[in-house]
Amino acid sequence: MKHDVSYGEEENNPARSTPVSTLVTPDDIRYDNLCHAYNYRFIAQPDYFRLAHSPQQAEEAVREAVAAGKRITVRSGGHCGEDFVAAPDVQVILDLSPMSRVDFDRERNAFVVEAGASVGTMIDALFRRWGVTVPVGFCMGVGAGGHISGGGYGPLSRMLGLSVDHLYAVEVVVVDQDRNVSTVVATREESDPNRDLWWAHTGGGGGNFGVITRYWMRSPEASGTDPAGLLPRPPGALDIAEVSWPWDRLTEADFVRLTGNFMDWQLANSAPGSPNADLYALLDCLHRSAGNMTLHAQVPVEATDSGARMDAFLEALGVGVATAPAVRRKSLPWLAASQYLAVPDTGPTAIGLRCKVKSADLRAPHSPEQRAILYRHLTGDDYRAVYAAVEYIAYGGKVNTVPSTATAIPRDALLKTFYMVTWQDPAEDARHMRWIRELYRDMHSSTGGVPVPNDVNTGAYINYADVDLADPEWNTSGVPWHALYYGDNYPGLQEVKARWDPLNIFHHTLSVTHPRTPTQKEW
Repeated sequence: MKHDVSYGEEENNPARSTPVSTLVTPDDIRYDNLCHAYNYRFIAQPDYFRLAHSPQQAEEAVREAVAAGKRITVRSGGHCGEDFVAAPDVQVILDLSPMSRVDFDRERNAFVVEAGASVGTMIDALFRRWGVTVPVGFCMGVGAGGHISGGGYGPLSRMLGLSVDHLYAVEVVVVDQDRNVSTVVATREESDPNRDLWWAHTGGGGGNFGVITRYWMRSPEASGTDPAGLLPRPPGALDIAEVSWPWDRLTEADFVRLTGNFMDWQLANSAPGSPNADLYALLDCLHRSAGNMTLHAQVPVEATDSGARMDAFLEALGVGVATAPAVRRKSLPWLAASQYLAVPDTGPTAIGLRCKVKSADLRAPHSPEQRAILYRHLTGDDYRAVYAAVEYIAYGGKVNTVPSTATAIPRDALLKTFYMVTWQDPAEDARHMRWIRELYRDMHSSTGGVPVPNDVNTGAYINYADVDLADPEWNTSGVPWHALYYGDNYPGLQEVKARWDPLNIFHHTLSVTHPRTPTQKEW
């Protein structure tokens, strides 16, 4: 397969000249629109927004803010669950959404993804142009800048690993001890003197070390120069099962058994090389007021005995459960299937969205007592919500073929849990925040209200950022938040922070710090 235009050729094409960066101040009609991102709990009020169309403009924007002594934050998709970008003291927001190109760079023999490209843009472009993919998530509006740097995962991760397992290089705007601003490219090559900066972006999270402007993606085992052979090929089509259990017929005993069946099956089939590692499933435990219990499962149609294995999985879910579910089966081409599962950024639940999220990663199942606690929180008559849920998400497989120290994101988890509540009325903030906080605390009551790594838990996931993990009111374990997100990799991240962001220009509530991290007033 031959491709005629490289990234560098397009970049130098006068017909594709880059517009000047955009300055948006409070008197600009666009300002209020930019102030409102995904989570309306946090409304930005900076002195100005700077929209960058190129890495050079991003560097100039950082230099401008540093010279003026202004606190700067950066966003690509704007999907942060906390106020990392829109904190009250932020004076400049660098918006990378205009930088959304996905292309092939012949010079580096890798796909280049600008930080403002959304997950949906990345999936679509890589597949339509080259027939390849990266194992990313299914929230289509999330920006690549934050998703990949946090160690992004998705429905293909059990087969293909994490997005960062295919990360060849990252380009970052950094600020040194003397306030000099520069742009650095760091690769995974062992000989690269900047390799530590690459490592920090394989799960260290965004907003910690500098401004990510571009990624280059190429699988470590790939060879040759044909782009179609440098990243994984997705399945041709997927066999999909959509399953629903009505709450009005689901007893506590049924719920405890059903969730236990799901976890037992996933954990038993999550080893690298397992014949069922290609079967992905997500169990969505919605609050009773928000809808039914549902499950999405998928397996490649072309895989050996795919239909029979899906049948066996669905049968295993129902063992000992008195309530029969409604089941719909269909087969879809892979790209259509990825859109079928997708979470869009449009629709009535996304306009004015306010949300709170939490997470916990597992290596063993929740106990029957924990699942009974979950049932009671999901069925209580004293709480109602448009969307409130706990999801159990298949994980493991090829993810755990990579040593934990090889990337910044720890390994060994076999199953993920994701807690989320959304609402629209600011007057309801306290009620919804209390519900999710108390549920999470009760689920982890034996470990101080948080998933302290032990025989069951492996910690939490930084892309589902939760400032409560740093709050002694909700984390009574005595274990610091960074041990939950990064485990033994945190000291390494601190060393990278000290080298590449010594003045702590880039920081937020859960940012990496080093022993002598200065405040903004000091720099």
